[in-house]
Amino acid sequence: MKVGVVTFPGSLDDADAQRAAQLAGHDVVPLWHGDHDLGGVDAVVLPGGFSYGDYLRCGAISRFSPVMTEVIEAAGKGLPVLGICNGFQILCESHLLPGALIRNDHQKFVCRDQRLRIENASTAWTSAYSEGQEITIVLKNGEGGFVADNDTLDRLEGEGRVVARYLDHNPNGSLRDIAGITNERGNVVGLMPHPEHAVEELTGAGTDGLGFFTSLAGLVALTASTFA
Repeated sequence: MKVGVVTFPGSLDDADAQRAAQLAGHDVVPLWHGDHDLGGVDAVVLPGGFSYGDYLRCGAISRFSPVMTEVIEAAGKGLPVLGICNGFQILCESHLLPGALIRNDHQKFVCRDQRLRIENASTAWTSAYSEGQEITIVLKNGEGGFVADNDTLDRLEGEGRVVARYLDHNPNGSLRDIAGITNERGNVVGLMPHPEHAVEELTGAGTDGLGFFTSLAGLVALTASTFA
């Protein structure tokens, strides 16, 4: 599959996401925040970082980048989109996912290996895992606390749209220990931890994150013209 990885001003994990997609066997298409088309990709990754310096709110400016107009439209047609950390924030600001990410409850930046439990293994980005599987991947954020009103949280839980949950320790105050969620269709996933940093033994973080990228292999490749 052709996986597009968007670079915004301030992105810092775009190269890591590209590497992860390549290790999963995909062709990588670099996308720029100012692009007005997606180049016929089959999936898009919004990487971590500090897009536009995190001014206003994290992801609030990126949401209005030209490329996001294309991503929002394509996601509505079923294009798989993965937002990691800052990318998760952008998805919420774009209303592709509900809720918001706010300052960590302890008011400090956190960087650690984090245990997660996969709660939903039926999305475009998690089918390589099994429901209930426990994995460890890297977490690094200062504004990673997922919040939403109780009705939204109940709906996410009731519809099985919580993708991953923190285990052992809630690192940022996310409500109900939520580490990642999906939309109703299952093609858009937002995840606060960083699977792209856990794809090679060489880095010392193991390979538990690679499944988020190999999961795409289970999809039927979409025609390029659909999202061009």
